[in-house]
Amino acid sequence: MYEELKKIVEESKRIVFFGGAGVSTESNIPDFRSEKGLYNAVQTYSHSPEEMLSRTFFMNHTGMFYDYYKNNLIHKEAKPNKAHIALSLLEKEGKMEAVITQNIDGLHQAAGSKKVYELHGTIHKNYCMKCGKFYDLNHIMSIEGVPKCTECGGIIKPDVVLYEEPLDEETINKSIKAVRNADTLIIGGTSLVVYPAAGLVNYFTGKYLVLINKSKTEYDNSADLVINAPIGKVMGEIVRINE
Repeated sequence: MYEELKKIVEESKRIVFFGGAGVSTESNIPDFRSEKGLYNAVQTYSHSPEEMLSRTFFMNHTGMFYDYYKNNLIHKEAKPNKAHIALSLLEKEGKMEAVITQNIDGLHQAAGSKKVYELHGTIHKNYCMKCGKFYDLNHIMSIEGVPKCTECGGIIKPDVVLYEEPLDEETINKSIKAVRNADTLIIGGTSLVVYPAAGLVNYFTGKYLVLINKSKTEYDNSADLVINAPIGKVMGEIVRINE
């Protein structure tokens, strides 16, 4: 299977990668739905993760939101793994057109990828809801309680898509265009169950559809190649990343 994937990558000129939480679990960032994910972790709060990460909860219980958010979604010690590095190297070689990610950790950019479409936003951008002033992650993490704008006193909100919020239309449109123009679409580290993001695969009309995931997905039967293995291990072998 690895040799087949190598051949596909060698033949391709416009690869697009679409990844989910499984891309970052090898950087010790927990996902949501697996056995060890956030949804199945022992909860110290009286609300579910879905509720606490909703727009309504953010607006009504901002302090509790930030407590959960900082303790569970921020992993400043995380470093790019072989998957992130491999995708960056493919971009430098001129083969990778774009990376589309459901992750908010910024590890693709940390690895060197330039064209990254973050469907669910990023922890590294934060804005005052009143005046729009920008704040980086370090500022947010340095504030106890609810971060307030130094200019107008407004509440600062992470630029991440919460439950009840729509995806950014411009990011979606750019992602759709990239998928439509790709000759190869590699999907990795996602079970393809979160919509509308998972629906991106339906826009692909290129030559090769490759699925790399530890478990099966509903799109396996439509793929030209399916590899059930950790994405970092697979991409590290394909691009020959040294330890």
